[in-house]
Amino acid sequence: MNELISRVKELENSEVNSTVERRLSEFACFKNKSDDEWFSELCFCILAANAKQKTSEAIQSQINAEGFKTLSQETLTDLIKLNKHRFHNTKAKYIIHARKSASNLKENLLEQTEQVARDWLVQNIKGIGMKEASHFLRNTGSQNLAILDRHIINILSENKIIIKPKTLTPQKYKEIEQVFINIASTLRMTPAKLDLMLWYLKTGEVAK
Repeated sequence: MNELISRVKELENSEVNSTVERRLSEFACFKNKSDDEWFSELCFCILAANAKQKTSEAIQSQINAEGFKTLSQETLTDLIKLNKHRFHNTKAKYIIHARKSASNLKENLLEQTEQVARDWLVQNIKGIGMKEASHFLRNTGSQNLAILDRHIINILSENKIIIKPKTLTPQKYKEIEQVFINIASTLRMTPAKLDLMLWYLKTGEVAK
């Protein structure tokens, strides 16, 4: 763990830190955005599950907030497929289903704690699990959840901080999340910032 902490501290003292801080400011400002933009970001996270993030961003940009709310399932499927997304049929179905929660999504989630909001998303939005719910909430301003995608799991495992799980059940997710939160606390940074730092260590990018 000490080696990883040292690497993150080095990043914090480099130009990467300012890029990370700008990204975190963008997330924090999301609380001032419209319901449609919140729904668009939810659709992005649905698309990003088990898929390349850049592909999902391209689809989000092409369809836009209005399209996610109004296009037919067939049209959504075609547009997602056009971007070479493997699960175009399933993702279009999930987006259509998510529309049931679109009208009061922002208000509903901001009224709850981050953990309760995450549980609600997992229980009510098809295609959203613990990781995707945490991703969405981080992108809309939450600071204290871990996004345990393969990059984060791998870097924790490679540094012998955790044993890589064969399956990531909700219980196992929360166990590893607590380890992640403890590391963030040691570094005196939020889990949201640590996530971006570790993502940069693994990919060389500060992604959303």
